Amino acid sequence: MEETPSLLKRAGTDKLREVFLKYASLQKDGEHYMTSEDFVRKFLGLFVESSFNDESVRLLAGIADTSKDGLISFSEFQAFEGLLCAPDALYRTAFQLFDRQGNGTVSYADFADVVQKTELHSKIPFSLDGTFIKRYFGDKKQRLINYAEFTQLLHDFHEEHAMEAFRSKDPAGTGFISPLDFQDIIVKVKRHLLTPDVKDNLLAVTEGHRVSFPYFIAFTSLLNNMELIKQIYLYATKGSRTEMVTKDELLYAAQTMSQITPLEIDILFQLTGAVNQPGRIDYSDLSNIGPEHYTKHITHRLAEIKAVDSPNDRSALIQVLEATYRFTLASFAGATGATVVYPIDLVKTRMQNQRTGSMIGEIAYRNSWDCFKKVIRHEGILGLYRGLLPQLMGVAPEKAIKLTVNDFVRDNLSDKRGNIPVWGEVVAGACGGAAQVIFTNPLEIVKIRLQVAGEIAGGSKISALSVVRELGFLGLYKGARACLLRDVNFSAIYFPTYAHTKAALADKDGYNHPLSLLAAGAIAGVPAASLVTPADVIKTRLQVAARTGQTTYTGVWDATKKIMAEEGPRAFWKGTAARVCRSSPQFGVTLVTYELLQRLFYVDFGGNQPKGSQGTKPGLPIDSTLGGEQPKPDHIGGYHAAVPLLTGIESKFGLYLPRFGRGVGASAPAGTATGS
Repeated sequence: MEETPSLLKRAGTDKLREVFLKYASLQKDGEHYMTSEDFVRKFLGLFVESSFNDESVRLLAGIADTSKDGLISFSEFQAFEGLLCAPDALYRTAFQLFDRQGNGTVSYADFADVVQKTELHSKIPFSLDGTFIKRYFGDKKQRLINYAEFTQLLHDFHEEHAMEAFRSKDPAGTGFISPLDFQDIIVKVKRHLLTPDVKDNLLAVTEGHRVSFPYFIAFTSLLNNMELIKQIYLYATKGSRTEMVTKDELLYAAQTMSQITPLEIDILFQLTGAVNQPGRIDYSDLSNIGPEHYTKHITHRLAEIKAVDSPNDRSALIQVLEATYRFTLASFAGATGATVVYPIDLVKTRMQNQRTGSMIGEIAYRNSWDCFKKVIRHEGILGLYRGLLPQLMGVAPEKAIKLTVNDFVRDNLSDKRGNIPVWGEVVAGACGGAAQVIFTNPLEIVKIRLQVAGEIAGGSKISALSVVRELGFLGLYKGARACLLRDVNFSAIYFPTYAHTKAALADKDGYNHPLSLLAAGAIAGVPAASLVTPADVIKTRLQVAARTGQTTYTGVWDATKKIMAEEGPRAFWKGTAARVCRSSPQFGVTLVTYELLQRLFYVDFGGNQPKGSQGTKPGLPIDSTLGGEQPKPDHIGGYHAAVPLLTGIESKFGLYLPRFGRGVGASAPAGTATGS
């Protein structure tokens, strides 16, 4: 499910009270209350170690404890749930962390008290008597800051802390610091913005030279503005996430954004050059060096397995396991899609098999709807599912083969960034279509014979086994050339169209909601299904047993000539509407099921994942001190966002609270960090 804190729906009072009472351990004057540990450790699942830091837990609990009495009542619990649903929930949560008195303002004492308890202050102390503090709280530090002013204070404070750190490393005022000092400041002050790729290349981007103050400010500004950089890239590429852009192209696009300077663009290309190849970048480069935002899409996974530590560990066995994994999921997806649209498939087959030549008298069906009604009238509802069993036996491995081979070829034709040229997409799709024919042609011919069997009144009962006995092994591959003509072209059209439609329907972060996946699959099915209908008609005529008086065909070319001569060109497009109505939703359901299964049962084999499908759980940011678990089932309503928001206070503002402080493994007094 795609959720962000500003889009969460409030939980019902009764359900919320039920959850509250489950964790409230204290009863006072007939009322139930949560203690700090009840709320933070048991309910939120943060600071779970036995050596947790008491003061950090009390600070976090104080966000919900607006009365500041050390206990959380149900009304406070419910009020905080509502706050978590607000559009500016992150800033409001941070404000309540600093509002130590619960009076709706932040005093100097409140601000200093929280700042002095953070890990950053213990590593690089911030001057709480300097001009920056006096500009906000007044010379005598008696001014109170309201919520709106606090948001600006919090934003400016972290930038001021970075500049103060630079000054501490440059006591002589030269305007330069050493590469090691630069690395030390960035790791400590901008720790919340560092991805592994950036952290590992901090020294590389300096090239061994001293770092100037302008370079330092531009570097920190770049880290702060990566989301804006992504928007500039998308503007330069007109929405494409795979197009490579040069520095000049990005500079031209950045002219409209006054926040981004040419020096920041230079540093961006230095960073991406240190991580990958220099010269050109694409969206994946920006994702690698840009921190994950705390409001990224939430996917609740049922299983998550990391099969390899890195792509370099991909052995032949791992690749076989990856293919088996995809084949299994694709089988379920294919069976689901086929079952949903099978009645349409039956109608399509009967319409395509209906002859209009001079040898045949009355036409059985006027149109697809007439066929649908007559099947129900004469054969019952179950008549719409004639041949479903062999269809499921065939379509599950059919779709599995098609999807697995397509994915395999795409992986091998993609570059290291995961991008693939259009010709590669066409080849991958065509290979998937060709691979499925070898397996599915026998099942397809059995299915079709069973589907048209109901048209013959009083005829002998036909079973799948009797059809196999009648045709023999070679007969089961009758019409295989037409199948290849149909399926190779279908897949060559479908998969590239699906990939590009999916990308076009993705949100600004490149993420696809399940509905956009369904829409992409359905839309791609329209041109693919309609354009290969002539091949499907020929295949059907070759595979269906001709009745007395009907024209027989010896092959693809023979069928093409005879259909054209006897029925005209329109005959090649018979059943187009039914075919589109079947294939379009079928592949839409199949593809959305396939990709959702990969999200729910996530296994990282070190290869490529479907783009737009990397729905991330609300995990903890890099080097988080909270030590939390993933959100629990009891995190209902606004509490879905509680853990992401509290970790967001770290990842956006750098306000890391000490994680350890007492019990086993704690060697430092409470309020002091011993590790994270």
